[in-house]
Amino acid sequence: MRKRMFLVVVLMMTVALALQAQQVIRVQAGNAQSLLDAIEKANRQNADKQAERLFILVPDGLYDLGERVLTTLTGHNIAIVGQSMKGTIIRNAPDVKNEGISKTGTLVNRGTNLYLQDLTLQNALDYYGAGFAGRAVCLQDKGNRTICKRVRMLSYQDTYYSDNEASQFYFEDSEIHGTVDFICGAGDVFFDRCRIVTERRSADGKGRNVIAAPRTRDTKWGYIFNRCTIENVASPFVYARAWKNTPHCIWLHTTLLSPEKLEPQRFDSRGMGTCKADFLEYGTVDKEGRWLMPTTHVMTFTLGNDSNTQETVLTKKQAKRYKLKHVFPDWQPKKVAKRLEKQARRL
Repeated sequence: MRKRMFLVVVLMMTVALALQAQQVIRVQAGNAQSLLDAIEKANRQNADKQAERLFILVPDGLYDLGERVLTTLTGHNIAIVGQSMKGTIIRNAPDVKNEGISKTGTLVNRGTNLYLQDLTLQNALDYYGAGFAGRAVCLQDKGNRTICKRVRMLSYQDTYYSDNEASQFYFEDSEIHGTVDFICGAGDVFFDRCRIVTERRSADGKGRNVIAAPRTRDTKWGYIFNRCTIENVASPFVYARAWKNTPHCIWLHTTLLSPEKLEPQRFDSRGMGTCKADFLEYGTVDKEGRWLMPTTHVMTFTLGNDSNTQETVLTKKQAKRYKLKHVFPDWQPKKVAKRLEKQARRL
């Protein structure tokens, strides 16, 4: 009996020492300045790319940043962990006069190996009152190997901006809301089991939504949506349109909750800066699991006098090429996320 008690005490002391050794910053519930101070401290402590993992623990509450924009993470190996995806809300509301894709971000990341879990990022710019454009970014990511697990992003245009041409990013069980080009940018980004919510394109619901606008240049895969669900609020939508360079956007095993809202062309045929789009789809179903894929769907993408014709429907064999292990052969974000989630739970 004494031996067993001794082992229990030793185990408890070992765990306690391990937790003390772990870098942890705790934020005061609902205190925006406490959150900003934590980020500033983390940036200083983890300025080196080899720094140990540092956790910022954020309790449920509203962290209202007001009109503040571009709160920047420059440190490396930082984990910001909220208490719950819908209860921990980091929000800013930029003045519409400052509207712009690189001007409005709630958070900007410039570090490597950022980990976000169980929180909401909200950009509350007055989108419907902004006029011609309302570009309001929740996360502008200039870093590399960011992981978002159970992260909700609430905005309308340019909600998530992957802003590094040679990056690798991973989303798991997350939720992204928007209207036009609300998932946009560069790099290889794998969205796994995410919920994509298209909001009203205009206050009255008129107009058309575009989910993704990739600009793939220096990477091979672009945007891959795997087993994601698309929820449509009002306006009809298409999967993607080409921004520039040679954009890739692949939708695999997608569930459409309102399939009648997906426009017949499925992708936008008009390029913004290129017609060299590589847009593909396989395994789309409705909420009852009924198959919604055409046997073939050939599209011609155009820009001025240039055009590009391609088959947009993948075969089952072709679709297997886009598995996570192929997209990130030198990185295992799912395993990293699982390990960090366990660490966060202990903390």
